[in-house]
Amino acid sequence: MNCKEFEKNIPEFIAGKLDFLTLQEFGEHMQECPGCKEELVIQFLVTEGMQRLEDGDAFDLQRELEIRLTEAKRKVKIHMSFLKAGAVLEVITVIFLLGFLGWIIS
Repeated sequence: MNCKEFEKNIPEFIAGKLDFLTLQEFGEHMQECPGCKEELVIQFLVTEGMQRLEDGDAFDLQRELEIRLTEAKRKVKIHMSFLKAGAVLEVITVIFLLGFLGWIIS
């Protein structure tokens, strides 16, 4: 993901609407690009801050952003775990089927 794509995806991240692949690329880019992370912080503070002011709610936006980023990392990690587990199950299934075919043929 490049900086332009990252910035385009910031509103979707704030709204919690990024799909897994985009969320993963978004997180990786943010870790590598301090300028984009700063842009995310600014847009988050403006977007959420304005909403909170309108609602009259108390807020700690910096902490909320960190919570959302941590949650995004957790979602990516869980999804990757399911993908790895699926791959392992596929390999086990193929081995089982090859063994079963070998048993039938012999």
